[in-house]
Amino acid sequence: MPARLVLFTALLFAIPGNVMAQGVQTGFLDRTVDVAGQSFRYQVYVPSNYAQVERWPVILFLHGAGERGSDGLLPTAVGLGAAIRLDATRYPAIVVFPQVPRDSQWIGVPGEAAMSALDQTMNEFSTDPDRVYLTGLSMGGRGAWYLAYRHPERFAAVVPICGWVSADRSPAWRGAVVPAEDGEPFAALTRRLGKLPVWIFHGEVDAAVSVEESRKAAAALESAGADVRYTEFLGVNHNSWDPAFASPEFSAWLFAQRRKS
Repeated sequence: MPARLVLFTALLFAIPGNVMAQGVQTGFLDRTVDVAGQSFRYQVYVPSNYAQVERWPVILFLHGAGERGSDGLLPTAVGLGAAIRLDATRYPAIVVFPQVPRDSQWIGVPGEAAMSALDQTMNEFSTDPDRVYLTGLSMGGRGAWYLAYRHPERFAAVVPICGWVSADRSPAWRGAVVPAEDGEPFAALTRRLGKLPVWIFHGEVDAAVSVEESRKAAAALESAGADVRYTEFLGVNHNSWDPAFASPEFSAWLFAQRRKS
């Protein structure tokens, strides 16, 4: 091997990992994941000081019905992405923003794509598997219940915002959060998520998704002694995500959670 090449190789291995990481792009990055023969675009938010932290917490954010599509961009415009753009210091985490196609929801393959985007992100970046959080709003709040029910072992906390659990809310929302064979939905939810920290948010006068859905979920979890918090914003309609993500108490609570063994 030429001496010049040997010297370069030695220097390369002598460079500390955090210096190497300085070459990683930051901000909102475009990505793609392939699942079941379909290609799904998503975005990953990487903090500007990525190279200064050894292992980052990760948030999987599920958007609402209005952000469906295939551009990969809309999911960052409402909810957590908007909160990060207002003050990135409030959410020091790598955030995954998957997207479902039009006329789809976080059920079946799109839900699998969200989990695959999470896995791909954790393989690409330096992350902490014990600090992975799941949240979503409206249709994404339902999606948060759906994915948490199927993968409770993956998350340190779940935060459904103005979501719902019941299968009969509308025929348009095919598929169920809780499979019919598992019995009464809220009781099954409690059995499955009883050890997972949960914070539920909803607006008192939500005209799009009944607040009773979140009240029932919170009551069922609380009655079973689960680690659950429930915040109902008085006088607030469907947009309960902006006050939720603006809450310093919430962000402090979120990052304090660690996956239980």
